[in-house]
Amino acid sequence: MPICVRSETGTLEQVLLHRPGAELEQLVPGELERLLFDDIPYLQAAQQEHDAFAEMLRHNGTQVLYLEELMTQTLAADPQVRRRFVRQFIEEGGRIARHFQPALYEYLTALEDDELVRRTMTGVSMEEFLPEGQRGALVSLTRGSHRFVLDPIPNLYFTRDPFACIGEGVSLNAMYSPTRRRETIYGQYILKYHPDFAGQVPFYYRREDPFSIEGGDILNLSPRLLAVGISQRTTPEAIEILARNIFRDETAEIRTILALDIPNLRAFMHLDTVLTQVDRDTFTVHPEILSSLRVYRMTSAGRDSLQVTERTGTLEEILAGEMGLPRVKLIRCGGGDRVASEREQWNDGSNTLCIAPGKVVVYDRNYVTNAILRDNGIQVLEMPSSELSRGRGGPRCMSMPLRRAAAE
Repeated sequence: MPICVRSETGTLEQVLLHRPGAELEQLVPGELERLLFDDIPYLQAAQQEHDAFAEMLRHNGTQVLYLEELMTQTLAADPQVRRRFVRQFIEEGGRIARHFQPALYEYLTALEDDELVRRTMTGVSMEEFLPEGQRGALVSLTRGSHRFVLDPIPNLYFTRDPFACIGEGVSLNAMYSPTRRRETIYGQYILKYHPDFAGQVPFYYRREDPFSIEGGDILNLSPRLLAVGISQRTTPEAIEILARNIFRDETAEIRTILALDIPNLRAFMHLDTVLTQVDRDTFTVHPEILSSLRVYRMTSAGRDSLQVTERTGTLEEILAGEMGLPRVKLIRCGGGDRVASEREQWNDGSNTLCIAPGKVVVYDRNYVTNAILRDNGIQVLEMPSSELSRGRGGPRCMSMPLRRAAAE
């Protein structure tokens, strides 16, 4: 099977990334909130940091695949799929894109495959595809010719969220924000039509489903245990749909799903911004969630019914019991220092990418938490992060594992 992810700690064999592109240079101060950014990254530096991240993964034995390359290969393999993709992308691009559909379709379909993929990611302005005489005199005078007909998609380098690998299947997610919903179109086409994936990947959630769920909330704790965060961007309704679909699949190994209800705040937008696994029995956690966290255990009750019970006890006790371990260690982000904890959590100190048991990739800027991880026997690989961190996501957010070895 092309997808195989049964843990958070098994050696990372293959990963999907997206190198930040010109879509970041379309960010302007007036559009930051709508496009889910707090600041504007400097693209050249962000690309250098991302290249260092990719090289670090390769140096540790991980095969790196790029979203834009897989999508280009998908479109090149079938002209009919290519045309369908363009039509769908315009249809989901909004009212302005639909209004200019004939001219926009003609412009996009005339591009080479790689340029077509790039333009859908970076956005298309009116001046790029529409002759000046067709733009409208009033529009040109009041709005200017650089008005976007297709918005850029600047969050693409966070490949974790649009879909999540669960065992040998995938949750193709319904994204919380309209700004990010077109991101899942790429995953849809790659998984359905790319020669390496077509017909081989069961879907446990589909982007057409009505409730939002995002990959940063999904953690594969073991072959039989999944954790999903109830968060700002993942609803309990979506988790129930996901659970029913997984339990319905007789080939799926997962028998228990833990739903972790975390505070509904932008700073805690996903479960993996406050809790990630760094070794078989060790997690890093933002301590601020521990006092209010509620955990629910979900199992199949047969005939598409779910049995849901609230778990009591500390998070350490709950995780140890569900994972079949004698104990679990929680490493506090920032240690016992409240200021360091809040600062480093904001800069994704709890968002680690485990690439082998006890070996993690982290942002270099979170030096307090990184030192604590080392003191607890974790091998820490630090990547540069001055610009990438401006998007509010860490190494786990920027990576979509496609294959992991069995946890040792």
